[in-house]
Amino acid sequence: MELFIDFLKVLGRIITILPLMLIVTLFMGKRSIGELPVFDFIVIITLGAVVGADIADPSIQHFPTAGAIIAIGLLQKIIAWLKIKNHRLGRLLTFEPTLVIYEGQFHIKNMRKISYSIDNVLQMLREKDVFKVEDVHFALIEANGNLSVKMKPQKEVAKVEDVRSGGYENSMDFPVIMDGRIYKETLAYKGLNEAWLREELLKQKVTSVEDVFYASVNEHHELNVTLRNPLQEPFIPIFH
Repeated sequence: MELFIDFLKVLGRIITILPLMLIVTLFMGKRSIGELPVFDFIVIITLGAVVGADIADPSIQHFPTAGAIIAIGLLQKIIAWLKIKNHRLGRLLTFEPTLVIYEGQFHIKNMRKISYSIDNVLQMLREKDVFKVEDVHFALIEANGNLSVKMKPQKEVAKVEDVRSGGYENSMDFPVIMDGRIYKETLAYKGLNEAWLREELLKQKVTSVEDVFYASVNEHHELNVTLRNPLQEPFIPIFH
């Protein structure tokens, strides 16, 4: 009889706790499912441990577990908000992208820092249909552990604009403003300065750097700007 009661308790907890988990996970947002940065990864593990213990052990009180799940979800949401508001905090709570290949050469020191072997990187290159390291302009290990690859100009797949123009351009955007902060290192790398940047912003009727959410410059020194509060939000009708 006692075993049957425990079974009913477990069944009842499954019925109540899984919908709650779904609601909290959806509330936390897509990042916790897709990217899994370090903090989100810890949150997911903690949620799994709390829910697993609650379901498997009928002696554990059920309502405090539900409260713990809600509290964990709220904490994750608060930390995510703080990371957006404070870029330095965001860098402390997640990994920075790490350069592992540059101009066809492995960056051995960086690979050792993140404990990636040559076999790891070569496998990740193959998964992106890259079989020659010498064809790679640069490759980065992103915060979520995935590999991003930029091929050398002569090895990249031609785009429609390249075919029409009869030539290929190695175009890449470099961030110069993120969340209202100027990246002076990027400007220096591109041979530009803050005065140039502010002049280009004025051409686009942007008077304050703090109004800029993201700005990048391409190979032709053309500035692309996303405002923090645009007059009209972009919209594409994409549905389930």
